[in-house]
Amino acid sequence: MRQARVLQRRSQKDVASALGYHQSKVSRLESGRGTEDVRMLREIAQVLAIPPHRLGLAATSDISPSDPETEDMRRRTLLAAGIATLAAPTTTPHNSHQDLVQSLLPGAARVTAEPVPDLQTLQDQVTGVRRLFCTCDYTQLEGALPVLIGQLRQAINENPGSSELSGLLATTYQTSASLLLKQSDQGNAWLAVGRAMAEAERSGDPVVLASSVRVHAHALARDSHTAQAVTLVRHTADQLTGSYDQRSPRYLAALGLLLLRGVTAASSGGDRSATQDFLTEAKEVARYVALDSPDAWANFSPTNVALHGLSAAVVFGDAGVALETARPLMRRHIPVPERRAALWIEAGRAYSQQGRLADGYQALRIAESCAAQDIRRPAVRELVADMAARDRRRTLPELHRFSRQLGVPA
Repeated sequence: MRQARVLQRRSQKDVASALGYHQSKVSRLESGRGTEDVRMLREIAQVLAIPPHRLGLAATSDISPSDPETEDMRRRTLLAAGIATLAAPTTTPHNSHQDLVQSLLPGAARVTAEPVPDLQTLQDQVTGVRRLFCTCDYTQLEGALPVLIGQLRQAINENPGSSELSGLLATTYQTSASLLLKQSDQGNAWLAVGRAMAEAERSGDPVVLASSVRVHAHALARDSHTAQAVTLVRHTADQLTGSYDQRSPRYLAALGLLLLRGVTAASSGGDRSATQDFLTEAKEVARYVALDSPDAWANFSPTNVALHGLSAAVVFGDAGVALETARPLMRRHIPVPERRAALWIEAGRAYSQQGRLADGYQALRIAESCAAQDIRRPAVRELVADMAARDRRRTLPELHRFSRQLGVPA
């Protein structure tokens, strides 16, 4: 709402006048309060020329006034996803991004003339999008996800109650959430998280559910709800831990990644004790499984545990400890590009904390060679901009050129 108003160069008072309300009402709406009234949202959409789906609403032609149940479902879905879904990005998103967000919104699955692929083909396609994520091919991934979501939803419509299809759809929504979080689009990530949790519950598969809880905890931590994220991970992991020698690799990988999400959430919240507890348990799980390739259902291994220990040290400001952890990893073969890039990005952060900007710059360029698209996500661009801003005497012209290349000049 705010983005639409600002782009139209309109004041809150002007919009309030068009709506017939006081300016304070518009201010409350833009801050996420008072949005329960669907009629109000429709008026806002009309006055500001916002596509209804951006506010979680169906197009007017899709429903009738006599269908309050459908409208209420859309309202509840919007609210459950979090009011952050109303916060649009500062730039106009690409068509592929809009298509992805559209595929996450409520409504009937789009029916195509093409036959729905069989279960094996759909499984292969889900594996394919997971590989695109692990290899950091985010552009192709963003284009592939809406098509796959549509196919899976249509397949479920034709085979209601299929736990296998629900599990595949949940995994696809999980991947969507992870991508949106990489893009710092927390609002729309919540839509994907809600979808993933619902399909995971329908699948009845504890492994799929654990993976959906993991992305749920990730979204919570990114919205600074670290205590809730830690509690969610701990509660779920307590139901899955134990008898590791009798569990399948898929089960152990899902549990291990869930515990590593606990590491991230606990360290973000400044809880060293919980961070260490999650790391210790993850190391124990890693004794029994090592899935460490882009084609794996999930990437979990002792290397991944060490990488999360490195990341936690950086978050706590323990740059020396972080670099000690990083050095042996720098000599280790890490087959997953996303994980290789993560190693060098975290090393870059640690060098930056020590004021070693030249070393930090070199680490980030190595990360770029591992996964060029990963280095261009908002969090890394902010790091580069910060490093360039600290080089006030411009002793590192290559750092400033890199900053300009990423579109974030100091």
